[in-house]
Amino acid sequence: HRRRSQKPPLASFHARGGVSRAFHSGHRRRFAFQAPASEKKGMGRGRGRVEVRRIENAVSRQVTFSKRRRGLAKKARELAVLCDADVAMLVFSDKGRLHDFAAHASMDQILDRYERYLLSETGDVMQEHPELQENMSYDDIRLRSRIEALQKSQRNLMGEQLDTLTLREVQQLEQQIEIALRNIRSRKERLLLEEKRTLEKKEKAELDASPHKKRAASSTEAASLPNLNICSIDDIDEPGPALAKHVAASGGNLPWWMLRRSADG
Repeated sequence: HRRRSQKPPLASFHARGGVSRAFHSGHRRRFAFQAPASEKKGMGRGRGRVEVRRIENAVSRQVTFSKRRRGLAKKARELAVLCDADVAMLVFSDKGRLHDFAAHASMDQILDRYERYLLSETGDVMQEHPELQENMSYDDIRLRSRIEALQKSQRNLMGEQLDTLTLREVQQLEQQIEIALRNIRSRKERLLLEEKRTLEKKEKAELDASPHKKRAASSTEAASLPNLNICSIDDIDEPGPALAKHVAASGGNLPWWMLRRSADG
């Protein structure tokens, strides 16, 4: 009958340097030892850490924005489902386009809840006088919160209370100021252009009316001037009683040689 083959006993087992060695049937087999995660740092040539910075290419930046935005919305949705949390997401692109997401509630409800929380955190009047909060309606609380937010934004635009702002908030504030300056300069240029056109029209109208004014002024000046006749000295006799009479008639303002010989002289 067939004789059963007996497996030889395990010759040796040795573990050193993270490698297990077993000898079975005269053949050596090597089993890789899995190092813990804390010891895997620096092992192998995996992908290094990517530096996070602004993408200069506009097309690549837009593609990355679309992909990351969808991934962010997916993570927010998973967080809302797994943890039963009210999650809202607001994203503004570099062009100012709004992308929002809300889970378990509408965006307005979550924002209202956020405003109530801010009001309860920063409302000193409500903390000192809690009875006012019961008498105030929901719209009053919401309006008060918005007023405080607008006042804070106005102070930031004036360059005040900037110590509490993060780098991202400072960049957004700088972008808002640059947009406001562009709008102001554009409005100023339009006003200057309109004023220039108005002055040009007025000047043109004055130039069109100036020949008539010149002719009217010249005729008026000619009518107001006295009739002066100038003659040579040879045409005038020596001064006599008749000439003295003409000089007296002229008021004595003209010399005798400028007076025309009279008919009776």
